[in-house]
Parts: sequence; structure tokens; C-alpha cells
Amino acid sequence: MPPKPHDSPANRSSRPLRRLLRALLPAPVNVSAKERARIVIGAALGVGLAAGLSHLLAAGFGIDGAWMVASLGASAVLVFAAPAGPMAQPWAAVAGNTLSALVGIVCLRWIDAPTFVVAAAAASLSIAAMLGLRCLHPPGGAVALTVVLLGVRDVGFALFPVLVNTLLLVLAGIAFHRFGGHRYPHAQQATPKRPAADELPSRFNSADFDKALARYNAVLDVSRDDLENLLRQTELNAYQRLFGGLRCSDVMSRDPVRVQFGDTLENAWQLMRSRRIKALPVVDRSDRVTGIVTQADFLRHADLGRHDGIGDRVRGWLRGSGTLVSSKPEVVGQIMTRRVRVTRADRPVVDLLAAFSEDDHHHLPVVDGDGKLVGILTQSDFLRALARVVEPERAPV
Repeated sequence: MPPKPHDSPANRSSRPLRRLLRALLPAPVNVSAKERARIVIGAALGVGLAAGLSHLLAAGFGIDGAWMVASLGASAVLVFAAPAGPMAQPWAAVAGNTLSALVGIVCLRWIDAPTFVVAAAAASLSIAAMLGLRCLHPPGGAVALTVVLLGVRDVGFALFPVLVNTLLLVLAGIAFHRFGGHRYPHAQQATPKRPAADELPSRFNSADFDKALARYNAVLDVSRDDLENLLRQTELNAYQRLFGGLRCSDVMSRDPVRVQFGDTLENAWQLMRSRRIKALPVVDRSDRVTGIVTQADFLRHADLGRHDGIGDRVRGWLRGSGTLVSSKPEVVGQIMTRRVRVTRADRPVVDLLAAFSEDDHHHLPVVDGDGKLVGILTQSDFLRALARVVEPERAPV
């Protein structure tokens, strides 16, 4: 069989080059045109404000020399384009730039070596200092190099213009982001929170996430909480993709067996036994759900503290007393669970994932738009629905 064109030796030899070129291509920036404009405007206002005020301060206090550092432009990229990242936070920006300036000055004073050696030491030691004080800020490395290349030995340079420039830029960033409805500063510490009642459960918890981060062992320019929330949102999107078009009416058991408030316990129990079901919706005369009675309700009200003669005692408890007044329950309404959770037939199945997996629900009555009982959704129904939508996702064996 002649080789296919795409399997020719020339094509095979060019594959490594194509892979290298693909690896060098930048990923698309998933930012809308409106957000890009907001970033550009914010950077212009922030740098302009910091530069203008710094110039006025230099003139007002008679400060000679530089009144602005070029690395402020790099800080503006982080503060206005990536305000959620750890490296853009106020502490990282202000402390990182100021600390790096001090490191550069110290290296220039104490290291008697050629400029390229001092520059390398200043850049590397500034990174070490920023890592130690949790203020890693990429422009800080540029500040350290600037100090060495300009031959700045005055410690005051770290205060003005470096500290003042960065502080003014950060204040401008806080005001701009607050005005635009964005969060800045962005909390970087993990904040444990309880999931909402209708929130989908996740297959991983915070401890799993922290363990993965520790194994990754690299600096990430995204906060821990943001990254975890991004993963959870991705998981939610996957749930929505799998279950989004599946409604309760598609998977529920239709025309369920039901009882009314005044039905006897003996009849309800026999109905559950004969139909091999574990729960019965309780409805009124309009077929609206007023409660639910389960096997657990029967067992909870029966005297099962002693193990001798359980069968006889259960049968005796179920049998009606035949009197007008009785000390024990006689009808379903006396033992049913009144606060019953129901769901609508047109509700997406994915919304009930938390109810079945975390809230210990086993049976959910399903009602129509008028509140009338039309079906019941059990854990078995839910698992069958899960298998039905997940099966096509499996890779072929």
C-alpha cells in the first residue's frame, strides 16, 4: 500500500518543528473589547495620576533627580490588567518595589565587583527577599536593576520616587476598580465557606485542592481562591452540559401510588409492602401534596426498643384500635412528615443533585404547575438518569 501523503518522510520530519511553533504561539486573550478599553483607560489614569502628583511633590519639596521610575509602567499592567493576581495586590506592589530598591542599593554599596555581577546579585536577591516577605512583584526586579544601572546609592531613592510612585498607583487602582465595580484589593487567603443549600456538590474539597497545589510546587499568578472557584465553575459547567436538557418529567416515576391523610396505617403499610416501595406521598382531595410517609416513619413510631416479638408488636401497632379515642397513631396523617420537599416536573434534574447526594433525600414528589402530584423522583431514578447521560461520554474500549 503506498504511503499516504500526510505520512511522507518530509511531513514526519517537520512535525517537531510544527509542535515547537504551536508551543510558541500565545494563547488567545479571553477578554471583551469593553474590558480591554477599561484596562487601557485605568492604566492611563493611574500612571498619569502617579506621575503628576510625584512631579508636584518633587517640585514642592525641592527634590532633585528622578521623580518617577520606569518600572511603574509594568506595575500598572498588573494593577489594572490583572488585579486579581497575587502579584498585583497592594502589599506585593508597594512592598515589592520598595524592598527591591533597597536590595539594589545595598548590593551597590557592599559588592565590589563589575556592574554585571552587581546587577545579577541585585535581581536575584530582590526575588529572594520578595518571596520571603510574600510580596513577589515582577517589576521589583526591574527596580533593583534600575538602581544598579543608575548607580543610585541614596537610600532615600527607595522612598521617593519608588515608594511614593507605587503607593499613588495602587491608590489610583483601588479607586478605579471600586468605581468600575471590580474587586481590588483581591483577598488572597483561603476563606472557608459553607455551600448553599441548592449548590451542586463537588467531587473535590479544599484539602484535595491544597494537596494538588503543593505537588505542583510553582508560583501561580492567580489567587488560590480564584483558581479553586474556577475549577468548581468548570465542574458546574460540565454538570450543566450533561444534565442541562434533562427535566424531572423525563426521569420520574409517573402516576405514583399515594395515600390520603385519613388512610389507615395498616392499609398504607400493606400498600408499601405489596408494591415494594419505601415512601408514599400524602395528598389531599385535590391531589396536592401535604406530606410524605416512609418506612422510617413507621419504624420510628413503633416500639422497637425490645427485640423480642418485633413482628407481633409491629402488626399490633398497625392494627386499628376500633375506638374513638386511642393513645397510638391510627391514620397516615398522624405519622407522616409534613415538611416535605417537592419539585416541579419542568425543573432541570441537575438542580436536585445536592438534594440527593448531601441532603439525605431519597424520594421527591413531583408536581405540575398547579401543585398537583404527577410523579415521584427516587434515588434510583436519579442514578438511571445519570447513567443515561454519562454513558455516551465514555471513551470506546
